[in-house]
Formats: sequence, structure tokens, C-alpha cells
Amino acid sequence: MNSVHFFCQQTVLNGSVQSLVGEVAENSLQGQFMSFYETKSIPSTPTGKAFAIAIVIVSLSACSVGPDYSVAENTINIPQWADTTNQADGLVIASKVVNSDWWKIFQDPLLTSLEKELATKNLDIQLAMNRIEESRSLLGITKSEQLPNLGLGGNYSRYGLSENGKFAALGAPTQANNFWQVGFDASWELDLWGKFARSNESAMAQLMATQYEQQGVYVAISAQLARIYLQLRGVQAQIDLTEKNLQIAKRTVELTESRERNGVGTRFETSTSLAQLASIKAMMPELKQRRSKLMNAMALLLGEQPHSLDERLKDVIPLPVLAKEIPVGVPSELAHRRPDILTAEAELHAATAEIGVAKANFYPRIAINGQIGGEAFEYTDLGSWSSRFFSIGPSVYLPIFQGGKLTQKLELTEIKQKSAAIRYRQTVLNAWHEVDDALSYTAAQVQQHKDLTIAYQQHKRAFDVAERNFQEGVSDYLQVLTAQKDVLLSETKLNLNKTQSTLSLVNLYKALGGGWN
Repeated sequence: MNSVHFFCQQTVLNGSVQSLVGEVAENSLQGQFMSFYETKSIPSTPTGKAFAIAIVIVSLSACSVGPDYSVAENTINIPQWADTTNQADGLVIASKVVNSDWWKIFQDPLLTSLEKELATKNLDIQLAMNRIEESRSLLGITKSEQLPNLGLGGNYSRYGLSENGKFAALGAPTQANNFWQVGFDASWELDLWGKFARSNESAMAQLMATQYEQQGVYVAISAQLARIYLQLRGVQAQIDLTEKNLQIAKRTVELTESRERNGVGTRFETSTSLAQLASIKAMMPELKQRRSKLMNAMALLLGEQPHSLDERLKDVIPLPVLAKEIPVGVPSELAHRRPDILTAEAELHAATAEIGVAKANFYPRIAINGQIGGEAFEYTDLGSWSSRFFSIGPSVYLPIFQGGKLTQKLELTEIKQKSAAIRYRQTVLNAWHEVDDALSYTAAQVQQHKDLTIAYQQHKRAFDVAERNFQEGVSDYLQVLTAQKDVLLSETKLNLNKTQSTLSLVNLYKALGGGWN
């Protein structure tokens, strides 16, 4: 069999069309047969020759022209994550495995429940699943091309010759006759150069790419759901803070009006407090509109009607506190966790296999055709042995001139393969940048939270002092108003930071590929 494989390699590497049809077909092939007889001691009989030819054809069928796929040369190695511990005290980036249900790090049962429902209810995920089925069907179609084609056919015709025709002049009968024919047709193209094998390889890679795309859709949608949910909690917290400030503003109005009635206050103080109350009230409609919009956005993600989740989401739940230790896995696993990287790799694999398909088109195509059936002038005679007919034999097609179409197709597939390789490297590089940016942003939000907490505590203390001094008549209302505005602004910034901190963690896990297996 070594000589057979040698012939296969020589044909693939050196086989121009002329040499393949000429000397290779007459001399090399004959030499391989003789060598095969000698090494295997097969007698030079018609049966032995047929067996040897079959072995050579099967061996040739194992040959595949075109490059074999290898991703090693296209891989970008990520040495380590960015050191974010210096940017935020107490934040630890742990090289632990990222769970596929990463949202459990927020310890919110309602969010966990919604994420579980997402996998079966979201319409985008369902569409992505259907695309997988489409790719699987295309793979089945590609595989079927490797198998023999078998068909059953039949026809009936009634014909008669012209009495004035040349056949009638030669004595042929001119009366009308019936003619019946029925039989099986079969054909099988041999995959000598691996064309079908490469097509199957490409279709399988496309199927894998579609599956990874579906995982990418799931990761993106699950992250989007978590972001909307956390934004909703942030808006609800802001509404709660605004209502508290609204109560303070109402008490201040009552106080300034009382002081004005008793002659110890001025109309300016009363008007200013009323303006402050109206300004705080004006914030509520926008916040409530944002709350409703976020609830509807979550309902849309879950394939529900508007306001269908309002009852489940109406309760105000505090935003989660970030854990001091954040598991992110190890850098070397990023390429195996990011669906977009795996998708780009599968597409590169498919593009590489297509080069083999394009190269195989330059070589001869050999098919075995067969036909068996019966034909007769009377349909009752179709089943008789004397009505049988059959044919069997090979057919060869050799492309000689097609105006450069095959060459251009090969160049096109090679260009597409190079583009796929560039997209793969670009995807890996983008992923690296996204993770690095997400880590830095998370660390910045953690550090900012500490500073904003201190600022809020000091503003709250200043407001308490200003309000007490105003009630005792030591200071005017302007100090109270300024202190109240500072507290409201400080609380808003702190709440926004809490929201952004949790969102930064969502973006981080999305950048890490969602942790899916």
C-alpha cells in the first residue's frame, strides 16, 4: 500500500492535467499495479486486476488536495490580565473558573429566575437555534453528494413512421406502435481528489460556526437582560431617593411658611423652598417613564407583552454590592470561551477547506453510471426476462478550457481564506482589548464608589447642621437650600455609581465570553 500512497502524493503534488492523462495514466498507474501484485502476491487474473484497481481507487479517494486547516499560526497568545489591584484597594481579580450562570454573583433570585426563562422565551435565541438547524440540513445535503444517486423512471410513447419517409422506403413498417420502458438509473462520482471530503469539512465547520453564533447570541442577550434589570433597580432606587428628598422639601416649605406667618422669615425663603419642592417633583415623571420603559424592555426580551412583568418587578430591591473577589479565569482560556472567537475560527476552517474544493475542480472527475430495466411494445411484456436491458460503465470528465473560471475561483477562495484569517486575529485582539477595558472600568468604579460614599456622608452631615441652625435661627435658609441640593446631587451620583459598578461587572463577563461551556 506504500506504493499506492506514493502514487497518490505524486499525482496531487505534481499532476498537471497533461501528465495525469498521459504518462501517469499509462505508465505510473501500471507500475503501481505491478508493484501491488508483487508485494501482495495477487494473481494476474481479471479478478485480481479488478481487485487491485478497486484498492487503488479507494486509496485515491482518501487523497484531499488543498491545505489542511491549522489555527496555531493564527493564534494570539494573551500573556496575562491587566493588573487592576493597584487601581482599586480591596479588589481582587481571581483566576478562578467563570460559571456559565455568572449572574448568580449578584445573589438576586429574581434575576436568576429571569435569566433561566430567557433561554426558552427569547425570540432572537430561537431564531439562532433555527439557523443551526438550517446549517445542519446544509451539512446533510453536502454529505449526500458523496453517496450514489439512484432513481426509478418510466415512460410511454406511441409513435408511427411517415409513409413517405426514408425509413418507409427501406421497408420499415409505418403502422402506429406503443413503446413502454421502465428501469433504474444509478450514478456515483468517485471522490478521487477529496472534493466531497473538503466540502463536507467546510459544511461541518459552518455548522460549528452557526452553533457558536447561537452561543454568542445567548451571551449577548443574557448580558442585555442583566443590564436592563440592574438599570431598573438603579432607577427604582433613584425614585426612592427622590421621594425622600421630596418629603424633606415639603417639611422645609411648611417651616418657611410658618416662619413667614410668625414674622421671623421672609417671602424670599418661602418662594425659594416652594421652587425647590417643584424642582424635585419635576424629576419624578421622567424617572417613572424610564422605569416603565425598562420593564417593557425586559418583557420584550422574554417574548412577553408590554407591562406583563410589572407585577414581578414593582418591589424595590437594593442594588447588589460587588464582591471583593471577582473570578475571571485565565487568559489562555479566553479563545475557548468567547463565542465570537470560536465563530471566527470555524469560519477560517471552512474557508481553508473551500480551497481544497476549488483545487479539486482542476482534476478529472470519474463517475460510475448504471442502468437496468425493461422495455417492450406491450406493457404486459415488461416483466419478462427477454425485455431486460442494462448498461454499466465509467464516465470521465476532464476540464480543458473554461476561460479561466476555475483559476479565478481558486484565487477567490484563497483571498476569502486570507480575509477569514485576518478577521480571526482581529476578533482575538478585540476580545483582549474588551476584557482589559472592562477590568479597568470595574476597578475605577470600585474606587469611585469609596470616594462618593465619603462625599455623601459629609454632605448629609452638613445638611443636618444647616437645618438645625436654621430651625434655631442661627443661619438663613440659603445654607439649608444649598446643603439640600448637595445631598440630593451626592445621593444621585452615588446611586449612579452603584448602578455603573454592577453594569461594569456585566460587561466584564460578557467580554469574557459569558462563562458558557
